[in-house]
Amino acid sequence: MQEYERKQLLERVEREGATVGADIPETITVQGEEIDLRMFVFEIKRRETVPPGERDRVERAKKNLRRERNDRIERIEEDEISREKGEELAGSIIGIDRALNALESLGPTDLEREQQAQQAADRKRWMSFLQKALGRDDDGPTRRGR
Repeated sequence: MQEYERKQLLERVEREGATVGADIPETITVQGEEIDLRMFVFEIKRRETVPPGERDRVERAKKNLRRERNDRIERIEEDEISREKGEELAGSIIGIDRALNALESLGPTDLEREQQAQQAADRKRWMSFLQKALGRDDDGPTRRGR
């Protein structure tokens, strides 16, 4: 592969909209292990939030995908590969990016923290309502009737 072809491939995978219209690979080999990536991503995405038991699995998958992405970029940058192999690697990197984008865009993963925040907001609204109903301003004295 010529140096200018290598640079073109690297620019292609780093382009802002590179994942637009890209498919998540059906399967991908990450550190010697074949993963059904598309099925994994769709399985996780169909839920509104990541259940507590799945959080570690999702975080591990994202970490491994990032590592694999970096390894593949390094192969394009440094290895003596053919143009065809470079194209294949670039396509797989874009697919990995697509999968990472899907996994990163998941809803809140900490249900307990979300529940606590909602309860705090409910208490605040209730206290505000009570203060208005009792005729009190924010920390001010009680208003006397007519």
